Amino acid sequence: MIIEDDEFGEVIVRKSPLARNIKFSISTSGRLAMSVPAHTSDFLARRFLNRNREMVREKLPVKDPREQKARDYQKKVLMKKAREYLPYRLEYFAKLYGYEYEKCRLTHANTRWGSCSSNRTISLNIGLMKLPEALRDYVIVHELAHLNHMDHSKDFWAEVALHDKNYKNHEKKLKMFSPGV
Repeated sequence: MIIEDDEFGEVIVRKSPLARNIKFSISTSGRLAMSVPAHTSDFLARRFLNRNREMVREKLPVKDPREQKARDYQKKVLMKKAREYLPYRLEYFAKLYGYEYEKCRLTHANTRWGSCSSNRTISLNIGLMKLPEALRDYVIVHELAHLNHMDHSKDFWAEVALHDKNYKNHEKKLKMFSPGV
């Protein structure tokens, strides 16, 4: 459930069968989130928010509602661009270097550019669309190499180096950016 609040913008209310108390936190989008027991009515959630408004203001870094909307819009734009580009670029490098993967997922994780799971699914962050093409390509090659080496061993890095001679420089430059949207 979402509560529209003049001060905090959209407040995310999660009803949990395990929750015994109402707790406030900040979601990855910067919105105020409330975890409430499953039986909590919407009325009680709103009342609790109103009674604890000052405490929330003092203790939690809630983003301005305008920032929340701007981030939502940016995420939407990046997702559209990512859908049009990343799966095709992944397929291009997979065919070029002889890799086979099962599925490509697009994510908007805050801490990683991509991942490769043991079921051969490659996840790519939509934030890659904010990077220069060489860094995007490096991340894709990096994740493809994980299909053969699920770690960062010497063999893994040797395989990355086969496809990207400049990978150390790309790795260093990548650290100057944040994957979060």
